[in-house]
Amino acid sequence: MASSSLTLTALGGIPLVKPGDDLAALLAASLRRARIAPEDGDIVVVAQKVVSKAEGRIVDLGGIKPSARAAGLAREVNKDPRLVEIILSESSEVIRHRKDVLIVAHRLGFVMANAGVDQSNVAGEDEQVLLLPRDPDASAAALKSKLDREFGVNFGVIINDSFGRAWRNGVVGVALGAAGVPSLRDMAGVADLFGRKMRVTEVATADEIAAAASLLMGQAAEAQPAVHLRGLVCDAPVLPASALLRPKEMDLFR
Repeated sequence: MASSSLTLTALGGIPLVKPGDDLAALLAASLRRARIAPEDGDIVVVAQKVVSKAEGRIVDLGGIKPSARAAGLAREVNKDPRLVEIILSESSEVIRHRKDVLIVAHRLGFVMANAGVDQSNVAGEDEQVLLLPRDPDASAAALKSKLDREFGVNFGVIINDSFGRAWRNGVVGVALGAAGVPSLRDMAGVADLFGRKMRVTEVATADEIAAAASLLMGQAAEAQPAVHLRGLVCDAPVLPASALLRPKEMDLFR
């Protein structure tokens, strides 16, 4: 890593995204409005919600019939049983639960609250909820491919979302999907200031980028769902965001 400065710019003017919208075209238009001339190595960070909306990952609670399992769990966690049914359908395992808290292993491997099923910043009736993209790495790769063709440069794309963390209060941005970026940098064998070689250190580069972008995106009504980043210099191999997932057998919290 040899970066000495980074520039992050929120991309404004992106309209409320609807199912079927060409998100890459919206991002390209926003880059042009910001008068950004894309360069090789630029990274665009996109909020998960707009990706999910464009992909039509919206479910109406009115059509959901909760199972007995969902109804029982809903009573324990004080949530709508229809919502719990959707959470269970998106999950492979319930990790922890208590009143107002439901932590699960998402079918994609993320350990998170409510399987990422969310009602915030979803237009329309209160009965609608938004799911995560079916394959966030593939979604990132598709956006990268379209942006690369549009501007003739080699972009990186990260899809970010807000996660809570073990040991810490508050949420931070993390990378759900990534393409064209070194999501995880293995620093084993790299010497420190005193020549001692690191043995096990890995850096979640994509998560660090996602968190930085979240400072501009915000969590409420900021309406800044995409951020352009320039200046990252890293010679680590390109890896998808799935490389950040810790296998269950190595997860001491499970």
